[in-house]
Amino acid sequence: MPHILIDIRVKPEALHRLEALPGARVTCVGPHCEPHELPAELIRDVDALVCLLPPQNFTEMRTLKFIQLSSAGFAQLYKLDLMRRGVRACNARGVYDTAIAEWSIAMMVNLGRDLRGMIRNQERGHWERAPRFASEIRGSVLGIWGYGGIGRETARLAKALGLTVHALTRRGIGPRDNLYRVPGTGDSDGKLPDRVFTAGQEEKFLRGLDFLVLAMPHTPANTGIIGERELHALKPTAFLLNPARGALVREAALVRALEERWFAGAALDTHFHYPMPPAHPLWRMPNVILTPHISGSDMGPHFLDRMWDIVLHNVKNIFAGKPLWNELTADELNERKP
Repeated sequence: MPHILIDIRVKPEALHRLEALPGARVTCVGPHCEPHELPAELIRDVDALVCLLPPQNFTEMRTLKFIQLSSAGFAQLYKLDLMRRGVRACNARGVYDTAIAEWSIAMMVNLGRDLRGMIRNQERGHWERAPRFASEIRGSVLGIWGYGGIGRETARLAKALGLTVHALTRRGIGPRDNLYRVPGTGDSDGKLPDRVFTAGQEEKFLRGLDFLVLAMPHTPANTGIIGERELHALKPTAFLLNPARGALVREAALVRALEERWFAGAALDTHFHYPMPPAHPLWRMPNVILTPHISGSDMGPHFLDRMWDIVLHNVKNIFAGKPLWNELTADELNERKP
């Protein structure tokens, strides 16, 4: 009888379907969003764990076979030695794709038309009809660094709005199988980009962009992957958008680049500190839009529906020996240093 431990917010009707699986025994705790321990006697015989963060006394989970994360990021799994223990793991790729892609489109429009400048004028009652306020993003070149689900949905929306799309990936672009996506979204065949760049072509990729969207996961190997050289490669009129992870960009280099206007501005949803200190210079830069890590959030109206679609599919399939959605590979689960 598989014992399934649920440590995320519950969708009642989906939970009932999970409990109705043949032989399933379901225990709900939490949800825990901070580091925590769970009673050893509770977790010792768990076969499948659905959570954001595994318990700190994870080694007590002696019969565990499967972890389903409720986040797209998976750095919380690095030190758990899952491969040696034979534990399979999946993340929540696809749950946030549409929300983050919409955030990126909104930020491109807002940056391109200098919405912050218009709001400042409104607040002080200043009438100004500057050409930048009438700008369009149609015809711009969007570069997407990383072409997973978020990048593919961003590309789909951008192409519909008349943008040219360039993508940068480590090894090129192809079809994607056994990954969750909202029906009708994304680019499962990998055919939307007008041009594809691969590792070693970063500078060439960056020099041709009007907008750069970071859409890669954060791993130890790509911490600080964007520094002074990469930021200098952007055109003076280009904009940077980061809905991925703050640590992909070197903080001091970004602050200097924005202060000295190496490029036009940025929209930042992921940050170097949580929360951002009130004294941090990024708050006050007129060419920066800061949002509090809400481009994709478990507070969104569709999170539970999509998350529980993945939970039901994967928990049912793990015990039936069928393919899983969003299974993490050995390379992904291995904590690789830069």
